[in-house]
Amino acid sequence: MKKAHTFHVPVMGTGFTVDSPIKVAKYGISSVISLVDDTLIEEIRKYYCEKEGEEYTPITKHDEDCRARRITAYLDLVDKIVKKQFEEVKASAFEPGTEITKYFELLPDESPLKEKYQETLIMTDAAKKSEMQDKLRDEMEIGSIDVNIMTKLDRPNYAVKDGSPLPVEFSDALAALRGYAESQLKSAIVFSAGLNQRLYNYVSEFTDFYTDATGFIKKKIILKVSDYRSSLIQGKIFAKKGLWVSEYRVESGLNCGGHAFATNGNLMGPILEEFKHKRQELIDSLHSIYSKALELKKKISMPQAHDVVVTAQGGIGTANEDKFLRSCYKVDATGWGSPFLLCPEAATLDKKTAEHLARAGEKDFYPSDSSPLGVIFNNLRQSLSEVQKHFRAQTKPGSACFKGHLSSDTEFTEKPICPASRQYQKLKLNQLAAQGLDENEYKIHYNKIIEKACICHELGDGARIEYGIIDQDKGFPAVCPGPNLAYFSRIVTLKEMVDHIYGRINILNDIPRPHMFLKELDLYVDHFMKEFKEASSSLTEKQLSRFANFTENLVDGINYYQKLFPKMQIESEEYRKKMLEELESLRNQFENFVKANLAPLVPELKILPA
Repeated sequence: MKKAHTFHVPVMGTGFTVDSPIKVAKYGISSVISLVDDTLIEEIRKYYCEKEGEEYTPITKHDEDCRARRITAYLDLVDKIVKKQFEEVKASAFEPGTEITKYFELLPDESPLKEKYQETLIMTDAAKKSEMQDKLRDEMEIGSIDVNIMTKLDRPNYAVKDGSPLPVEFSDALAALRGYAESQLKSAIVFSAGLNQRLYNYVSEFTDFYTDATGFIKKKIILKVSDYRSSLIQGKIFAKKGLWVSEYRVESGLNCGGHAFATNGNLMGPILEEFKHKRQELIDSLHSIYSKALELKKKISMPQAHDVVVTAQGGIGTANEDKFLRSCYKVDATGWGSPFLLCPEAATLDKKTAEHLARAGEKDFYPSDSSPLGVIFNNLRQSLSEVQKHFRAQTKPGSACFKGHLSSDTEFTEKPICPASRQYQKLKLNQLAAQGLDENEYKIHYNKIIEKACICHELGDGARIEYGIIDQDKGFPAVCPGPNLAYFSRIVTLKEMVDHIYGRINILNDIPRPHMFLKELDLYVDHFMKEFKEASSSLTEKQLSRFANFTENLVDGINYYQKLFPKMQIESEEYRKKMLEELESLRNQFENFVKANLAPLVPELKILPA
């Protein structure tokens, strides 16, 4: 499908983009719905059925295959609403303030469709103008209603009636996939957070993921990846099943919102450079495997490879950064996430949380250990979730586990429980108390236990409050903004946000903002030093080898930027000079730390200057 815009709105939390397609798809903007929280999805389905006058039949947790059925029902409803909205936009008059005028004004200036629209504005012949407007309507593209499955969230499920284990296809990830696969959508599913072989095998059971005789794939596969190597590995897994990965969505390991999956020191610039040079190699190698798999399955073979889209996201904040990614690395589009949290016309959260985000500064956004998954979770210190978590810790640590999507621990129980739950934290704290640790050591372990938050439920509280599903005082919204949001400080309209992306206006605040590549590097330097300090008391040979490899990758990245920054003609000479100064400062900070701490333990580490 052709794209009207050069950006998309990535998945954010469980609730922030739960209905984004209903808000932006009619303007040709693609967005992604999380399939983690089927209870929230069912609540939002009820809300929109009532709003749109559609019949609502509840799908309860007691109903068979309820998770998949809830997802299918909601996605079909979203599809119906969006298609209706799009037709209404197309039918509106080309007049100031109408929806169709807004559609065309939002388009990027270099869009051929935008250029044709601008030609009509100066046409004086009424008949020719009307004819041209009809052609414009025919060429309009609707935004894609994409979905996301976080592959690591694949909890087994149990029968409500007797607690017996359900078959494997009822696990969280597989049921969510089935819910999407059985929907009417013509869109794409994003697989994020790494490889899940069981889930990938299950994809092959649904015909919508295979090509038809024309080369059309009704439901496309998108992989969110952190480097080229993982893209090739996962692409081969799908190709061997006769399935094509249509897009590789490259995301910064640390300079993003939500969970942050840090690479081993591999930086965004060098990663995209490798994609640029090896894209055709990737396509050719996968197409060979793909064609053979289709022949073995006696399915329609494709003599020519399907298109492969490469996009980039994580920390983009200016039109120049966006343009540079598309021009230098030839990425097909970009993802803009966290800034849209300040755009109610695109994302959904409660007003109080939005106000906290708008007022927050650099120190208010931080990489936390709040996630029960044990993965870095980008957080806001003032979120009601964080405030309530620390309040509970003073009396009864832990949360009531409403949904258990992040239940993974079996240290104390046969069935997995969540490390953020009251049940787990009580058991773990009792175990800690019996160990007889000194006060300082006890406090370190205590803080690690109570740090976990109920994010699988509370990431949806903002949407529940905003739509009146629960009262403001009954919810404790969590939020997962990237550090980039520190440089955006007011609630904006969709037009303002899109105009900022395309460089027509600037909505950044006055806080000095480093280039996205430098911000990511800064985050990696901090991450390395923190990890090393935590491990330094009992370093193993394996850990030392990893830290040495991390160092090599980071220094290679710094050297790459040293050569790249002077060539960034899209930026002013003054800004490029400042970038080089900041790069040198980060290099010195990192190398001084490595020389003092890692180099004495790894004599063969020779990549640093003498």
